[in-house]
Amino acid sequence: MAKEKTKLAGSGGLPEIPDRIQLAPIYKRIDWKRIFFILLGLGLFFLLYFIPSLPDAIDPTGKHFSLSPQGKSALGLFLMAGIWWVFEVMPIGVTSIAIGVVQALFAIRSAKDAFRDFMDPSVMFIFGSLLIGLAFTRSGLTRRLAYKMLSIIGENTKAILLGTMIITAALAHFMAHTAAAATVFPILMAIYSLYGEGDRPTKFGKALFVGMAYSAGAGSIATMLGSARAPAGVGMFKEFTGMDITFFELSKYLFPVAWIMVFLIWVMILIFFKPEKPRIEGLKKKAQDLYQQLGPMTGKEIFVIVCVIGVVVVMTLQSFIPAMKFLDRSALILVAGLLFFLTRLLTVKELEEIPWNIIFLFSGAMSIGFCLWQVGTAQWLAVHWLTMFKEAHWLVFVMSIATFVLLMTNFIMNVAAIAISLPVALVIAKYLGVTPEVVFYAALTTAGMPFILLIGAAPNAMAYESKQFTTGEFFGAGIPASIVLLIVLALAILTIWPLLGMPILVK
Repeated sequence: MAKEKTKLAGSGGLPEIPDRIQLAPIYKRIDWKRIFFILLGLGLFFLLYFIPSLPDAIDPTGKHFSLSPQGKSALGLFLMAGIWWVFEVMPIGVTSIAIGVVQALFAIRSAKDAFRDFMDPSVMFIFGSLLIGLAFTRSGLTRRLAYKMLSIIGENTKAILLGTMIITAALAHFMAHTAAAATVFPILMAIYSLYGEGDRPTKFGKALFVGMAYSAGAGSIATMLGSARAPAGVGMFKEFTGMDITFFELSKYLFPVAWIMVFLIWVMILIFFKPEKPRIEGLKKKAQDLYQQLGPMTGKEIFVIVCVIGVVVVMTLQSFIPAMKFLDRSALILVAGLLFFLTRLLTVKELEEIPWNIIFLFSGAMSIGFCLWQVGTAQWLAVHWLTMFKEAHWLVFVMSIATFVLLMTNFIMNVAAIAISLPVALVIAKYLGVTPEVVFYAALTTAGMPFILLIGAAPNAMAYESKQFTTGEFFGAGIPASIVLLIVLALAILTIWPLLGMPILVK
C-alpha cells in the first residue's frame, strides 16, 4: 500500500526537496520453502494413502504382519506431521490439530478416538506441570531460587549452564522429568533475564533451555521415579521373561550412563551454542543483592513448596506402596493446580497465559502415537526393522533395537516404543545368544532421551516455550546428541555393564 508523506522545504546547496514523497509498496516475498514442505508432507500422505499395499513384515517365527489401509494412511500421516513439525510450516500446535482432522476425514480412526487422545491423562499431567511452574513464578519462588543459585554458581556462563543441567538431572531422579522441567523452567527464565539481552534469542539462551530438556531426559533414566517408562518397562520385561528387576538394580546400571550423558551434553551444548559472553560481570553481586531484597520467605512461597513436595512424596510412595498405585499421577498433580486456584494464588489471568501451543503439540503427539499403535503400523515397522538385523553381530543387533526405540520415542510414547520392539527383540535375541537384560536396558536407555523432536518428551516442548530456538535448531542439535548417546550406550554394553555384573551373552 502506497504511503504519501509531505516533506519540509529544503535548504541551500542541496537538491530541491519535492513536495511529496511516494514510497514504493511493500514487497511481500513468497515463502517458497514453506510451500515446498507443506506440499512434501501432503504428497507423502497421499502417496501412502493411495498406494495399493506394502509388503508384509515377517518375524523370526514366520508370523506375518500385514499393513491395513488404515495402517498405510497412518504411516503417511506420521511422515506428514513430522515434516510439518520440524519445518514449522504453521504453528506446531495447529499441526497437531491437523493430525486429528486427517484421521477423522480419511477414516484412519474415528473422530471420537482421534480427538479423545487430545485429553489423554499424559496431556493433563503436562498441563498440571505448567500450572506448578506458574505458581512458582506467581509466588516469587522462582526469583528466590534463581538468585540463590546464581549467588552460589557465580558469573561464568559455562558454570551456570553446567549447574542448571546438574540440578535438572538430579531433580529428575526423584520426580517425573516433566515435573522436573516444569520446576526448573521458570528459574531459567529468571536467570536469562539477567543475561542482559532482553527477550531476543541468544546462544546462551539456546544452550540454557536445550540443555534443560536434554538433561531432564538423561536424569530420568537413572531411577524408576523419573518417568512412567521404567516401571512400565520393568512390568513388560517380567511378563515376557519371568525375570524381575529391582529399584536399585535398575539404578546400578543406568545411573552411570545418565551422568556420563549429562556431562557430554554440557560439552556438546557449549560446542553448538557457545555463549556470547564468557562471564556476566557483576552478576553474582547483583544476584546476592536481589536475594537480600526479597526478604524472608512469604506464606505463598511456603504454600507452593508444601503442595509440590506433597505431590512428589505421594508419587514416590506409589513405587513402594502397592495400595497407592491406583492414584493417577495426572490427577495428583492437578490437585496441586486446583489448590492454587482455590486459594487465588492463580487466577484466570494465569490460566490465559498457559502456552496452549505446547499443550496442543503434545495432544497431537499422543493422538498420532496411539494411532500408529492401534492400527498396527508401529508393530509392522518394528518387525521390519528388527528382522533386518537378525543375521548381524550381536552388538549390531542390540544397537539396532536401541536405535529403533530412539527413533520411535521421538514420535510416540516411549512406553509404547518399548512395548512394540521388546517382544520381537527378545525373540531374535535368543538366536544371537544375547541376554534379555542387555536388550531391555539398551531400549530403556534410548527411550528416555528423545533429543530430536519437540514431541519426543514434555521437557523438549517446555524448553521451546522459551522462544530461544527453532524446531530446526533443536532437530540439528539432536542428531549429533543422539549419535553420542548411541556411542555411550555401546561403551556401556561392552565395558560398564559387564563390570557391574550384567550378563551380556548367554553362556
